[in-house]
Amino acid sequence: MSQPDFSIEIFQNEYLPDGGQDVNAIVTVTSGDTVAVSDTSAAEIIIIDCSGSMSSPQTKISEARAATAAAIDAIRDGVAFAVIAGTNDARPVFPTGGSLVAASEQTRDDAKKAVARLRPGGGTAIGKWLRLAHQMFTTNEAALRHAILLTDGKNQHETPAQLDQAIALCEGVFSCDCRGVGTDWEVSEIRRISTALLGTVDIVPDPSGLAADFAAMMASAMGKQVADVALRVWTPQHATLRFVKQVAPTVDDLTGRRTSTGAQAGDYPTGAWGPGESRDYHVSVQVSAGGVGQEMLAARISLVAAAPDGTTQVLGQGLVLARWTDDEALSTRINGHVAHYTGQAELAQVIQEGLEARKRGDEDTATSRLGRAVALAEQSGNEGTAKLLAKVVDVVDAATGTVRLKKKVDDADEMALDTRSTKTVRTRK
Repeated sequence: MSQPDFSIEIFQNEYLPDGGQDVNAIVTVTSGDTVAVSDTSAAEIIIIDCSGSMSSPQTKISEARAATAAAIDAIRDGVAFAVIAGTNDARPVFPTGGSLVAASEQTRDDAKKAVARLRPGGGTAIGKWLRLAHQMFTTNEAALRHAILLTDGKNQHETPAQLDQAIALCEGVFSCDCRGVGTDWEVSEIRRISTALLGTVDIVPDPSGLAADFAAMMASAMGKQVADVALRVWTPQHATLRFVKQVAPTVDDLTGRRTSTGAQAGDYPTGAWGPGESRDYHVSVQVSAGGVGQEMLAARISLVAAAPDGTTQVLGQGLVLARWTDDEALSTRINGHVAHYTGQAELAQVIQEGLEARKRGDEDTATSRLGRAVALAEQSGNEGTAKLLAKVVDVVDAATGTVRLKKKVDDADEMALDTRSTKTVRTRK
């Protein structure tokens, strides 16, 4: 198998004033025509909430069954798969033995028949669902492991600590895209799962939208070809790595997920990649202050993955530089990519802060934070987020962020803004 094709571009203003220490860069990683893996190296599990609340309205469980069938139809021949039903316990629906089975016309048909028999009843213990998925995934040696998790309610039948322990158990074992149907689930709770397991989170307000969403998620998973790619960041002695964040297509702070690979290097997980994907990362380094005319390597960014023989493949590399100058025009120039994504990260933060303040009844803070969000969305051209904000606030002046809180906001609109607050737009070319 040949090495997958990736490219790395670095966008930064490498010039610092005399004594300056902060170096910021946007790292754009793009996959090319990567080498396809064999079908048997992928595994999928669909986890469906079958708690009692899925019967109200009845369309929830019927549309969940239809969505699961649509996802099953999208699984390629040879890919190992399974379906789990989640209540206050977890049970394998298909196959029933607690392992995975290779997809074929026959097994897909058998799985859909088993799913058609699902009936709602019981409570919600999402940690147990994840633990069973972990147990089932680890019966299979697939390199690419991915789950879809659907819920309609809060994790009421286990403690937050139990859920956190289950998430930690699954971290690095499989990725998980999470969906909440209706408006009775907790965004922050489900986001904890999707963030830790390198997946997505979104709301499906109307159960009728589930089938198309499930089919799209599975199609995306089937397109992944390279597993467990990491961003390796090396910094020189006496430098401090301030943070590493994914900033496109969504904001995700990876700083706390570093795995040390040496005294001055660490790996940050990026998950699985398909052909033609592009993602942006913000790397910030504090270096020792230099004098005018000095220059140094502030960071070396590599994209790495495990090779079949157990060694590490370097898939691409870029350099972050620092040069000290007394030319104020050079040292004060803010790189457009860095400025854009700094604003996008702030946009996600102020939306979440504003919605939290609104829940607490702190209208002044909510108005201030959501007003700032409107201004940032306007400045960056983030039209999708601007439309979501307009359902929660009345916009008086978008440029200045002057807004009024709406007196009545639909729960689905508020949750959609929350779940999609981390979605970003790329820099304008």
